[in-house]
Amino acid sequence: MEGLKLASPAFAAFIVPVTIAILIALFAIQRRGTASIGRLFGPIMVIWFVTIAILGIVNVWNAPAILKALNPVEAVRVVAADPIASVAVIGAVFLVLTGGEALYADMGHVGAAAIRRAWFGLVLPALLLCYFGQGALVLVDPAAVENPFYSMAPGWALVPLIALATAATVIASQSLISGVFSLTRQAMQLGLCPRTRIVPTSSDEAGQIYVPTANWMLMTGTLLIVLLFKTSDNLAGAYGIAVSGTMLATTLLLYRVAVDRWNWKPALAVPIVALFGAIDSSFLAANSLKIMDGGWFPVAVGGCVAILMLCWREGASAVRRRLDSMSMPVREFVDHIDEQVIGRAPGLGVWLTKVARGASPMLLHHVRHNSVMHRCVVLMTFLPDPRPRVPFAERHSVERLGHGFFHIQVKLGFMQTPDVPLTLRNCELLGFDVDFDHVHYYIGHEVVVRRPENSAMGQISFAIFAFLPRIASRAPDFFRIPHDGLSEVGFRLDI
Repeated sequence: MEGLKLASPAFAAFIVPVTIAILIALFAIQRRGTASIGRLFGPIMVIWFVTIAILGIVNVWNAPAILKALNPVEAVRVVAADPIASVAVIGAVFLVLTGGEALYADMGHVGAAAIRRAWFGLVLPALLLCYFGQGALVLVDPAAVENPFYSMAPGWALVPLIALATAATVIASQSLISGVFSLTRQAMQLGLCPRTRIVPTSSDEAGQIYVPTANWMLMTGTLLIVLLFKTSDNLAGAYGIAVSGTMLATTLLLYRVAVDRWNWKPALAVPIVALFGAIDSSFLAANSLKIMDGGWFPVAVGGCVAILMLCWREGASAVRRRLDSMSMPVREFVDHIDEQVIGRAPGLGVWLTKVARGASPMLLHHVRHNSVMHRCVVLMTFLPDPRPRVPFAERHSVERLGHGFFHIQVKLGFMQTPDVPLTLRNCELLGFDVDFDHVHYYIGHEVVVRRPENSAMGQISFAIFAFLPRIASRAPDFFRIPHDGLSEVGFRLDI
């Protein structure tokens, strides 16, 4: 939208308000999903890249001397002439790479092959021509450095180019928002954040989801960034730090993938990772000069998110260990169940439990106070799996415990969402024959408190952990449990 001030200086005051209005509209339509408008994205982006490529070619034609930039010797000469200034130049030049990491934000939806074809066949050539065109324009007219991109266009094409750039930016933002939704679900499945409501937006594509909490938090943060930085120039430092830090972290993680998943020898993986790590480190070091000019912002945000994730994981692990210590061996519980209850009600009772092995404190609490169980009881546990998706044949495990008790374990990958009724139907297909017409669901509601002494968590980390469930969705909603057949069993849990 900053091109508006080139059309007329009077429009400068409207840049931030119009930007905010577009962002609010973009986040407001997320709940409708992208399937209906997705077919428009491809043609618009093709027009966008072809347009910037043509603008670049025209300006390169007017100043072909810019092609000397293809010679790496020119870069060596600049660095040798003034090494200190070159560090700042590298930090500025790095901004041409920002956006490259977004190619992989949603790779699971389109696949690596499609990304490679689009990148090498259209995107990379168009971007190179566009950047060379801007450099050529600045060689001819140094005053164009104020906004070289929009200055490449003739006067009559400025407003249409602004409209096209806005559409392209909205589409690019949409892909990143969808990526945030996918990452949020993965974080939940990996135990790094509290559960939140996930809304499927497509009956054909499992990856197309809407996460309301993530959507509105992301909108709030984005609007605050616009109001805080006001111009893209002010945001450059923050963007450079964020992307260069992301690339370095990705390179470090590449080592684990190469050794653990690709079975490379460390002697092969270390030199390759070190080469890319040296390049990424140099970019991060150059961008670190902008820490005080906005670079602090992504560092602060990333640090806060990391603290929240670590506190949640620590607290969830402490709760799980405490539940395990309070549980009873399931065989002992089942063998003596008839002595502990005064009656067995008809129908099926499904108990959702976090205890993978044993009778959970929730179940013991219920028997102790009510002395009644269903004739058929299912202890159901969902276990996270490091794979994106667990095949159907490996997903379910049904164990008959006797006395009408069954233990069902469900392994889910980080791209899958738990669904208790669906799990029961899947087990029925596998031969689990029980009364599915009269099903009652039980779920625990732990009131977690911190011990005054010998607590598993510090005061600050526990305070953060205790706050996070307040913004999480209710467990019945997350596990798709019908409300009309649900009972929540509350009990106190000290950690």
